[in-house]
Amino acid sequence: MTRLLTILAIAGMLAAACRRKPAADSMAGMDMSGSPPAESGRAERTPVHLSAEQARAIGVRFTVVERGPLARVVRTVGQVVPAEPGLADIATKIDGFVEELYVDATGVAVRRGQPLLTLYSPMLVAAQEELLTAKRLAAAVDSTDREAWRNAQALLDAARRRLAYWDISADQIERLERTGEVTKTLALKAPVDGVVLEKMVVAGQAVMTGMKLYRIADLRTVWIEGAVFEQDLAFVRVGAPVRAELAAYPGRFVDGRVSFVWPTVDEQSRTARVRVAFANPVGLLKPGMYATLFFEAVLGASVLQVPAEAVVQTGERNLVFVVGEGGALTPREIVLGPRAAGRFQVLSGLAAGERIVASANFLVDAESRLATGAGMAGMPGMDLGTEKKRP
Repeated sequence: MTRLLTILAIAGMLAAACRRKPAADSMAGMDMSGSPPAESGRAERTPVHLSAEQARAIGVRFTVVERGPLARVVRTVGQVVPAEPGLADIATKIDGFVEELYVDATGVAVRRGQPLLTLYSPMLVAAQEELLTAKRLAAAVDSTDREAWRNAQALLDAARRRLAYWDISADQIERLERTGEVTKTLALKAPVDGVVLEKMVVAGQAVMTGMKLYRIADLRTVWIEGAVFEQDLAFVRVGAPVRAELAAYPGRFVDGRVSFVWPTVDEQSRTARVRVAFANPVGLLKPGMYATLFFEAVLGASVLQVPAEAVVQTGERNLVFVVGEGGALTPREIVLGPRAAGRFQVLSGLAAGERIVASANFLVDAESRLATGAGMAGMPGMDLGTEKKRP
């Protein structure tokens, strides 16, 4: 007990000395060759013997190494974005002019097959006239002349394909051939159910082949994309369940699953992007919203584990003090796995059922090192070999 109190007193005096003479202390432990002292983390340690009274006085508590379930929650923030498979761009395949605009604002919900606009195109009118001409020619050809008939049919099929390539439906082509009435305009229709995110066209505008007119997103499924730190990537796997709390709805959670983990890590932030897919049948999740993501990683159902405070981490190795015969607290090096919920997974060095020190490990470690003389090694002004005993 006296030795432990002495350690605390010496530590206080050394801290005061460091504040008074930082320059001198920075040279402490240096020999004439300028070499730094050996790493204190590798100093030898000996078993420590404490009476029950001494253990109570310095707050030593004990625990038992056990097996059990261990899970970790990784938390990050993300933003709602439209799911890319649900995006559709509407572009024209012919030149023309916007005759009538049915969907004239962003944010409007549309259904698959709903007309978005009508387009007048001289090219469309000419192609329809060519189809009607080819049909009349095919009807006038003598069927006994096989070569002439095949040529006429090939011309008719080519005229039909040309209109089909411009998104003229089979019903419209059939009606044109049946009635012989040329359609002045072409109706562009929505290819998916969704919401208009972008509108780049107005009534009367001239449009060219390939020009994007609308962007539509099916928001029944959305993504939340966030960034996970490098040290947490091992706990984030494709298909793992995720819970999200939206800033717009505090206390309300939605469930999703990891759909993709980026194969690269950002060199500056040391994070990797993670994509989580969520069902959004009623439109609760809106693109642009912020959310907090919770990834629950189960390390195992029967994992050997110890409290984190029971481990002395020196930087080079990890130690615990095992209660041995006669109550001796023996230092033992162990190999640690991931940390979760204030506990470490133990990969090797301990067995289930062993009793170890769970608190006040700093003082026990200091006593273990002091017993070999290593506890004060390298400290300025301290020579344990010449320390005088006091009554």
